[in-house]
Amino acid sequence: MLQNTTKMVAYYRVSTAKQGRSGLGLEAQKAAVDGYAAFHGAVVSEEFTEIESGRKRSQERPQLQAAIAIARAKRATLCVAKLDRVGRRAADVLKLLDDAKVKVAFADSPNASPLQLGILAVVAEEEARAISARTKAALAAAKARGKRLGGGDGGRALAAYRAEHGNALACAGAKRGADDFARDARAFVEPLVRERMSDAAIAAALNAEGIETRRGGRWHETSVRRLRARLAL
Repeated sequence: MLQNTTKMVAYYRVSTAKQGRSGLGLEAQKAAVDGYAAFHGAVVSEEFTEIESGRKRSQERPQLQAAIAIARAKRATLCVAKLDRVGRRAADVLKLLDDAKVKVAFADSPNASPLQLGILAVVAEEEARAISARTKAALAAAKARGKRLGGGDGGRALAAYRAEHGNALACAGAKRGADDFARDARAFVEPLVRERMSDAAIAAALNAEGIETRRGGRWHETSVRRLRARLAL
């Protein structure tokens, strides 16, 4: 637990520029750090925000290195909302704890010792690796069953339907087409939902596997959210 510390330097990380502009994820991190600081009577004197994937090593992130340097110079505590904001590799967390020569606090693990934090980091990395393996296996199994989503003849069939039956009937046809697509998509998406992956992470996994949306485009967080709502997942 943090003791007798009044100075604090905050470090936040989001993965995309869109998240940085919207505050998505960033606001939650700031709230966690502010709550931690308030509980300990600390003052956040500096804030550093990084827009970078967690795959990039900690030494390759200039804002993290700047935050460490300022915390060291001011003899302040470096505060991070969650372990995974430092990085997805346990080695990055361990390096920060061992080599930074600054006090480090994680708002989501306020009472954890350095040893406990190291163990949590190792467990988190292993869980991420296992989820990735299960995700790839689920997508590969669905592909092997002959599932193919999006694009292709679906758009041409819908256009032909409109031409033959008019716009009113086309709306009903479009709904049926969306329902059919959603039923096929369940084989891909449901295993990822069971892994408690976020909508953004599911979209990234589907795009990485080359799986298209119903209109033949790329998946986004909102399109996954709509699909899950249609499937009641």
